[in-house]
Amino acid sequence: MADPVLDLPDEAAMLDLGRRIARQARIGDVIALEGGLGAGKTTLARGLLEALGLEGEAPSPSFAIVQPYDVPEVSLPVTHVDLYRLDDADETQELALGDYLMDGLLLIEWPDRLGDALWPHSLRLTIEILEDGARRLTADVPEAWTDRWSQI
Repeated sequence: MADPVLDLPDEAAMLDLGRRIARQARIGDVIALEGGLGAGKTTLARGLLEALGLEGEAPSPSFAIVQPYDVPEVSLPVTHVDLYRLDDADETQELALGDYLMDGLLLIEWPDRLGDALWPHSLRLTIEILEDGARRLTADVPEAWTDRWSQI
C-alpha cells in the first residue's frame, strides 16, 4: 500500500482527522507525529483527545514532556509525549515510554528524538506546511493499522 496523503486545508480539518483517528485507536497503539514547529501536531492530538472525551483544551506537553490522560477524563488512556526538548535518544530511555503501552495509547510528537527506538507498529504521520498555509499529511501505515486506516 502506498503511503496515503491527505491535504488538510485548515485547523478544523486537522482536528477532524484527529477525531477520526481516535475512533480507530486501541490500547497498545503508538501514533508518531512528525513535522516542523507549527505544523499541527498538537492540533491533531487535541482532536484525538477531544474525541476520546477530554473536555477543555489539551495543553502542549512541550515543557512537561509527558502528559497522561486517564479514565474517566478520557475513554481510552492516552499518554501524550513531546520529545522536542530532548537532545539525545538516551534521554528518552529514562521516560520508560513502553510502560504506557500496556494499558493505553502513546501519542508522540517529535518521535525522531527516539532515534531508531520507535516501535515498528507505530502509525507515523508526517505533516508539512504548504505555501498556502494548508497542511499535507503523509501516513506511514504499519500492518497493525492497515484495516483501520481505511476507516479513517
